[in-house]
Amino acid sequence: MQHKEPTPQQVAEQKLYREMGLTDEEYEKTIEILGRQPNYTETGIFSAMWSEHCSYKHSKPVLSKFPTDGPQVLQGPGEGAGIVDIGDNQAVVFKMESHNRPSAVEPYEGAATGVGGILRDVFSMGARPIALVNSLRFGDLNSERTKYLFEGAVAGIAGYGNSIGVPTVAGEVVFDPIYQENPLVNAMCVGLIDHDQIQKGVAKGIGNPVIYAGAATGRDGIHGATFSSEQLSEEAIAKVPAVQAGDPFLESMLLEATLELINSGYVVGIQDMGAAGLTSSSAEMASKAGNGVELNLDWVPQREKDMSAYEMMLSESQERMLVVAKEGTENEVNKIFEKWGLEAAVIGRVTDDNMLRVLHQGEVKAEIPADKLADDAPVYHMSSTTPAYYEEFGKLDPTQIEEATDYNQTLRDLLASPNIASKEWAYSQFDSTARSDTAVGPGSDAGVVVIHGTRKAIAMSADCNGGYVYLDPYHGGAIAVAESTRNVVCSGATPLAITDNLNFGNPQKPEIFWQLEQSAAGIGAACRALNAPVISGNVSLYNENEGVAIYPTPTIGAVGLIQDIDHITTQSFKAEGDTILLLGETKAEIGGSEYQKLRIGRIEGRPPQIDLDLENKTQQVTLAAIRAGLVQSAHDCSEGGLAVAIAESCISGGMGAEVNLDTDLRADLALFSESQSRIILSVKAEHVEAVKQIAAEHGAPCVELGVVRSEQLEIKVNGTAVIDQPLSEAEAAWKDAIPCLMK
Repeated sequence: MQHKEPTPQQVAEQKLYREMGLTDEEYEKTIEILGRQPNYTETGIFSAMWSEHCSYKHSKPVLSKFPTDGPQVLQGPGEGAGIVDIGDNQAVVFKMESHNRPSAVEPYEGAATGVGGILRDVFSMGARPIALVNSLRFGDLNSERTKYLFEGAVAGIAGYGNSIGVPTVAGEVVFDPIYQENPLVNAMCVGLIDHDQIQKGVAKGIGNPVIYAGAATGRDGIHGATFSSEQLSEEAIAKVPAVQAGDPFLESMLLEATLELINSGYVVGIQDMGAAGLTSSSAEMASKAGNGVELNLDWVPQREKDMSAYEMMLSESQERMLVVAKEGTENEVNKIFEKWGLEAAVIGRVTDDNMLRVLHQGEVKAEIPADKLADDAPVYHMSSTTPAYYEEFGKLDPTQIEEATDYNQTLRDLLASPNIASKEWAYSQFDSTARSDTAVGPGSDAGVVVIHGTRKAIAMSADCNGGYVYLDPYHGGAIAVAESTRNVVCSGATPLAITDNLNFGNPQKPEIFWQLEQSAAGIGAACRALNAPVISGNVSLYNENEGVAIYPTPTIGAVGLIQDIDHITTQSFKAEGDTILLLGETKAEIGGSEYQKLRIGRIEGRPPQIDLDLENKTQQVTLAAIRAGLVQSAHDCSEGGLAVAIAESCISGGMGAEVNLDTDLRADLALFSESQSRIILSVKAEHVEAVKQIAAEHGAPCVELGVVRSEQLEIKVNGTAVIDQPLSEAEAAWKDAIPCLMK
């Protein structure tokens, strides 16, 4: 039985709006906009649309500083996904979003619906998804709860992505106790589109029909947007109905129907019903067009009885689209959805009064100016304070650490650490070859998918080191961009643009907001230096439990273009006798490193710093050498430092290496420093001088390290062997770590 809604006076007197997520000041602003007190349904609509998840009210001042334009950008932030030109009337569409809170409550469905939602963001633009990427963070892998969350999230990603037939080709998995109660599940989708098929979410044309399509509406996920905009707690979880459940088979039908519909020419605007469901899609589409929308909820397909207007407007049931079609094409639109076994219904019309008007059972349940709802959420310019820990860490010298005594064992310990060890346990569950266009799957620097019928390919990567960002948000943010684009470059691609997922704690705390604004400044600087504008993204704030925030984790997804498939490059050493080169410089930088964690059990001090000019030079040298046909392999030098990067190239290629580091640094610093802007290349002996010449022309350091050989991994420092072991020992440490922990 449907419960009677509280009156506007009761909403105000009992301050029910606070339970929905509105502050007293925000509630007063709704009264100012409406010229009266909002009713219960209207209050819920305002609270969802003005949540951080939908309005970015605490992050807009920061996001406005990102570069978003470029000659390659066809669509920047503001639509379901961003779009960049790749020539030949083709474009790439991509975006990353979080599903952190649902995954903390129900990891399988939370992760699965995260995949479903990001897919819809891409195909609602008219693009066919060609690849999925993920970025995952969990707590201590020795914890049973972490194992439960990790196992469930991986299964959810696999269950949805594999079923819908979109390959998962790249990603990252990080473990740290700081994410114990706040796992991060960030999903990214990349799609392909022709320029003339680009579709936007606008409600144009007065009188045009508003059509609901896809799954019926239930009570799952109500106020999910608000839940994602507050701190995770038992109280917050208790207020939320069931986590949304996904249906990948239905989604695959919706995908095909949507693309056929867009190709038909009947569509004026289309948008996924994501966060805040029917509310956000209708209000945003109306606002972008400068129009209004009138909805009759009696006509909305429903899978549960006696749903109220409040419940229907705020439900986040999955696999749903809102379509504005040309007047008179209703039957043709319905036929397309029926062909794919989907329900569609006209639920309203575009109006000329700029209002979002909601009718239910003969009554007007909500009447709100659409533009005020979508665009006039309060914007907060938060105070910012440098944290005390940052000042204290600045006084420390991370190199003042007891040197390891057994470097063979130290290397194996690093290779076995969950953040470096093989993630095959996870990615082997993903279908990485669906649609048969995957050239490079999970396990190399970047995933690569060939554009069918062409010689072009798309490379993609997702990266962030939250520990770096915690220790130094500016440089940590810049490094996240640099590493993600560097991974794309190592695959042979020119970076085109990035998408971001800014995962932070409570922005109302000055120290947390300082992390956000400083890291955003670093991201912006790196994007400008590397010509990689931000074209889409997501903000996930309030990632805290019991007042303890996660590491600030601005995950960066980079996409690049490989002009010729002959230039596709991987990290694995290819042939015995090839020369190993190092681009970039190694400095004594172990703050925030895996070596520091191994030696003292924590991170402290300052992380590696980054010279963005050197980063750009290193990337340009790598691309030039690859395109000249001089490079056998290329691998980013990151977590674990030079020794780990060499070991990874050896393991993935089944080849050993004989290396000598000529350095003034202490042996452990030379081996395990995580200095930035370094790339390991292997080249045939006859190409060494040509690569050195390219490096000299760009002003990038380039030194010979040694040669590829079979079976044995030997690393000398100034001529003295400090690591000398069969490759099989290093490989066993790297491969077996996570499977053993997951038993």
